[in-house]
Amino acid sequence: MAMTDIPNDDHEFSVWLAEQIGERLLAVRAGDLEGSALKDTGDAEAQKVVARLLSQHRGDDAVLSEEAADDQRRLHADRVWIIDPLDGTREYSERPRVDWAVHVALWQDGDLVAGAVAQPALGETLSTAQPPAVPDRDTSSPIRLAVSRSRASETVLALAERIGAELVPMGSAGVKVAAVVRGEVDAYLHTGGQYEWDSAAPVAVARAAGLHTSRADGSPLRYNQPDVYLPDLLVCRPDLTQTILDAATT
Repeated sequence: MAMTDIPNDDHEFSVWLAEQIGERLLAVRAGDLEGSALKDTGDAEAQKVVARLLSQHRGDDAVLSEEAADDQRRLHADRVWIIDPLDGTREYSERPRVDWAVHVALWQDGDLVAGAVAQPALGETLSTAQPPAVPDRDTSSPIRLAVSRSRASETVLALAERIGAELVPMGSAGVKVAAVVRGEVDAYLHTGGQYEWDSAAPVAVARAAGLHTSRADGSPLRYNQPDVYLPDLLVCRPDLTQTILDAATT
């Protein structure tokens, strides 16, 4: 989409912004930087795109971004963009890994109303603009549970054992939720602590696709809070919700 074709619709704008950020990240990744230098430059360059484009095209809205200082005026705003310019910095720095993402979500009047999760290395974006259809599950197979490559919590490991789940390691939070949306896994339970920008866009997309989203105890996820820390997250197929919540709270 050309820079002159800026969408007015918030759903489409989320897609456009996420993909603009992704293009810059791919350009940085195509250079000679490695390791921490690539991580730091990717974060910084992605945030520059966020700041510039939101200022130009949604200048009256507040912003909560992982890579910017938290402006508490957002707590009194009607519209807040919640953004993780680069979710999965580690995976981004490990060429040719593709399991990293860009998160763009809009919170308005108390809830998430639009969002996009771009996976630039795959050239794919999931969004609320065109909510994806989740494929049917093969009920003869074990429940597939997305987990961290390196730090799945004891709570999640214990739950997986209780329900006989197959663990599927993968990268960023956005990628894990995208995997549930695409039917590659059946659920994502995280109990190791995250921040609002880690899950806002993925949750918006998951909800639009008809998936269950909540805290690990089934309580609602709340965004644009004074404390942006979110201790846990569950995204799963609706038919598995009670099975997973029962096992998680045992």
